[in-house]
Amino acid sequence: MLWLRSKTARFLPGRFLLVLLSLCGLAGTSWAAPARVVSVNLCTDQMAMMIAAPGQLRAISILARDKRSSAMAAAAELYPVTSGQAEDVFRLDPDLVLAGTYTTAVTVQMLTRLGVRVELFEPATSFAAIAANLRRMGQVLGREAVAEQLAVEMETAVAALSSGPSAGPAVRAVFLDANSYTAGPGNLVHAMLQTAGLENIAASRGLLGTARLPLEVLLLAKPDILITASRFDAPSVGEAVLDHPALAELRHRTGAAVIAGQSYTCGLPQTLAAVQALVAAREAVQARRLSARD
Repeated sequence: MLWLRSKTARFLPGRFLLVLLSLCGLAGTSWAAPARVVSVNLCTDQMAMMIAAPGQLRAISILARDKRSSAMAAAAELYPVTSGQAEDVFRLDPDLVLAGTYTTAVTVQMLTRLGVRVELFEPATSFAAIAANLRRMGQVLGREAVAEQLAVEMETAVAALSSGPSAGPAVRAVFLDANSYTAGPGNLVHAMLQTAGLENIAASRGLLGTARLPLEVLLLAKPDILITASRFDAPSVGEAVLDHPALAELRHRTGAAVIAGQSYTCGLPQTLAAVQALVAAREAVQARRLSARD
């Protein structure tokens, strides 16, 4: 049996050797941290880049280099990218693949059938979920201490923002994206508004997750702040609603804020930068109210 191990180890990729040793009863019950990690999901890409040890993360998805979607597009240029297809990933001989629960099911199933370890991560819709994902990433990469520091720093910052003063009547805000989509409970943007001390009009209207908010309903709600997503570089039919004259007049009369898509596409510590911008917008509305009273 020892002869079998020494002879085959030179010719078999890591995962096949593991399966063979398991069948022979020689595989141990615990293993070192994965050494060849591949991520096929934008959100796991970014968490892994923050937490992985040097050389541990071998490839990420091409979306990680998209400046509109990725908060770490510059860092992503330092990593090889994959198409995310099973054949492309398998060729890299990973001992761990990181994926999202909405990653192409066929890719995940094929890799699993081939004996590749795949860890799935749920998209974060709250800051508690972001912290949980960071800690889990630390566990699967064997980098618990690094992940814990990131999670604690973020939790401390969230607590400080959430405990800030909110004098006077509530500041009511609404988020509007392309095709009149808004964000209610169950959406990370809703959690961002709550943390910034804003009352989300979508929630008060009973909308959940990502939902359509007709322009007429938005205008009748009379928000104190209109929050929109950053725009695409090229003109988009879906974004035409954001140029409606009624919204331009609303921005002029009330507060307005723009949050970049990469700040909420994935739940990350970087999401807090957008929350701080929302806090500044809320404080500006409150300052105008005080000034109007004087």
